[in-house]
Amino acid sequence: MKKTKLNTYTVTLMGVMAALVYVVTLFRFPLLGSKVHLANAVCLLSGLLLGPVWGGVAAGLGSALYDALAGGYDLANVLITFVSKFAMAWVCGWLFHREKGLKHPLWRLVVPCVIGALTYVALYMLKTLVFQLFVYGYPMETAWVTMLSKLVPSLINAAAAMVAAPVFYQAVMPALRGVGVLQKIR
Repeated sequence: MKKTKLNTYTVTLMGVMAALVYVVTLFRFPLLGSKVHLANAVCLLSGLLLGPVWGGVAAGLGSALYDALAGGYDLANVLITFVSKFAMAWVCGWLFHREKGLKHPLWRLVVPCVIGALTYVALYMLKTLVFQLFVYGYPMETAWVTMLSKLVPSLINAAAAMVAAPVFYQAVMPALRGVGVLQKIR
């Protein structure tokens, strides 16, 4: 098993990414009964830059802090947010750092973002179903209607993240390479 390296540069970049996730989540707009934002793109970017574990921690922490401090959610929802955002960044980071064999570099960047974003959508739909059925006690028909109403905005968020995360990655990589940060966190 490969050891993950945690040093001052990694912790600092994790903190920066968690803060970016938090701040980007503040800028959102309502659409079809939900809120659309680019925080998921920053979560995916965390996985791309920091790898699965530390990128997942940054994504989960930034999102959970938003839910706890600005979102007004209870502890259960904060923990669910941490786990689902961690999973999104983990999947993206794991695929990106594992799949060095893909020939075209754009596909190597886009495929992990697509799968990571869809992982989050699936987990969010599962959370919605569980809450509708077991926490609120609604019948299955009501749960399905609620899930469908949340699916469209979730897919819009996912699509935005799939497009924005690779763009963000390409934008920050020259600067991170130029100052030597990447060599110190990998």
